[in-house]
Amino acid sequence: MSRSRLLSCLWCGREIVDSESGRRRRYCRQSCRQRAYEHRTSLKGTGIPEDAVVLSAQEAADLADRWFAARCAAEDVATAVAEGAEHVELAELSATLVKLAREAERLR
Repeated sequence: MSRSRLLSCLWCGREIVDSESGRRRRYCRQSCRQRAYEHRTSLKGTGIPEDAVVLSAQEAADLADRWFAARCAAEDVATAVAEGAEHVELAELSATLVKLAREAERLR
């Protein structure tokens, strides 16, 4: 019986579906693998650990924006629950929250 496991790309955070046989995939695409290599080599000799996540100012701002959007969606769900919203509205708000939370997981 073959099972697949859900992993996240070590560079961009996208989901990777991997099979149980063979070596575990670390990156979703060759371009992510290349960016990770470039990142590691640029840190050599700096004293910064290889596994450190270094974001540009724009990447950090984008990440903060994604987390803000997810927090706002969570507040919308909480408000809808407090106001006794219908199941359909709660389902839509929850789906939006899950989508935004998945986007917020991405570092880049």
